[in-house]
Amino acid sequence: MTKTLTPKGAATKQRIVAGAAELLRAQSVAATTLDDVCAHTHTSKSQLFHYFPEGKDQLLLAVAQYEADQVLSDQQPQLSNLDSWEAWQEWRDVVIERYRSLGDNCPMGALFLQVGRDTPGARAIVRRLLEDWQRFLAAGIEALQANGQLGPVDVEQTSAALLAGVQGGVTIMLSTGDTNYLEAAIDQGIERLRLAGSGSGRP
Repeated sequence: MTKTLTPKGAATKQRIVAGAAELLRAQSVAATTLDDVCAHTHTSKSQLFHYFPEGKDQLLLAVAQYEADQVLSDQQPQLSNLDSWEAWQEWRDVVIERYRSLGDNCPMGALFLQVGRDTPGARAIVRRLLEDWQRFLAAGIEALQANGQLGPVDVEQTSAALLAGVQGGVTIMLSTGDTNYLEAAIDQGIERLRLAGSGSGRP
């Protein structure tokens, strides 16, 4: 059974997860021990096991969910309001600036390259993240169509391609520190969307 936590307990658990996520962004899963997490979060071992009785794997799964939530929340409220070309540009700017400022410490890096790869059950979290992210993009494309700013396009395929471009750009950024690829992927994705649906609707 899932224990019901008091507000103080929930805050403590969240602090441990956030601290562990911060630590894992800086080093590998294999190199991170529970003692490291305790030291970094100023938590006793008994306190950590109170919230994560199954140990490291349970904590890492919570970190994976935390990072997945961060990926989407970092793009809000723009990601939920892609109903005009101006709104898409605002979303683009938010994404670029966020990843430029975070660099190697971005949640997507920790989730895809660290926690998600080595933690049982984390791939399901990654899959849900990508599905939710694509749904936001698809909803934005449909909003453009509803507003008469975009003609007929394959919504699922177009949103999937745009998301794949973002993912690829972030992966290259994590390898090189260069956000130019991410900028090109988003800019070209939006431009292709404009061109694909330009047969009817405003430019």
